[in-house]
Amino acid sequence: MKTAAIAAPAAASRAADFLTLTKPRLNSLVVVSAGVGYYLGGGGAASPAALVHTLVGSGLVAGAAAAFNQAAERDIDAAMERTRRRPVAAGRVTPFEARLFALVLAVLGLLELALGTNLTAAAVALATLVGYAAVYTPLKRRTPWATLVGAVPGALPPVIGWTAARGTAGLEAWVLFGIVFLWQMPHFHALSWLYRDDFRRAGLPFLAVLDASGRQASVQGLLCAAALLPVSLTAGLVGLGGPLYLAAAALFGSAFIVAAARFALHRSAARARAVFLGSLAYLPLLWGLLVVERAF
Repeated sequence: MKTAAIAAPAAASRAADFLTLTKPRLNSLVVVSAGVGYYLGGGGAASPAALVHTLVGSGLVAGAAAAFNQAAERDIDAAMERTRRRPVAAGRVTPFEARLFALVLAVLGLLELALGTNLTAAAVALATLVGYAAVYTPLKRRTPWATLVGAVPGALPPVIGWTAARGTAGLEAWVLFGIVFLWQMPHFHALSWLYRDDFRRAGLPFLAVLDASGRQASVQGLLCAAALLPVSLTAGLVGLGGPLYLAAAALFGSAFIVAAARFALHRSAARARAVFLGSLAYLPLLWGLLVVERAF
């Protein structure tokens, strides 16, 4: 009886560690983006069952990418204060266990998409997984350009959803891709500047580490925020959103540019945090507007 009482919390803790490997909070936006892509692509023909397959499949593949990443970056995570307690970095899960877990998630997720939606969606998800785990993850140790490379798989979830609904990626899917691609730059550069000391200890050559003043990172973030505004408006022009969306996208995009410009002109933790928190609000608001206008 006593042994069982001890084993239960240990099993729960073990399960929590494997859940942590999937980065559920971070990947919730991946799943939402895939769902938005499916809903917008499906229109009146959207199938609730196929939507569920899209959400589950994309979530499993995203979780696999996160687990592969943590196995590969256990030394980096161990060197940084904010990540040193992650399961593999802290030694609670072995790299082999993490990779095996990731492989199982990847296979299940790709099968879910292939059988529940179509092969095109599964192929885009596979490209997302390979791009993140096999290209971006090793590249980020070598060059600051890895941030732009990593933004490609990071922007593919709405394309997964769109292809799950349509079987092919049209112009609208690539507009959604462009929104997420550009959004990631100010989001990441603000975060990387806030945690530049952590990234420096880990030896990562991010712009915020190579240029501690933050000038290069903040300017690149500003340029991408500025480019994001016309791309977000293009979503309305290709039929994804209506007048309400266009007005709100212009307002949100302009506010995002102002926040990024303030950070570029004067680098401070408060202004970097404003860009980061603004980015967390921006994308869900944009997705929400597109969904609401399509629904009503």
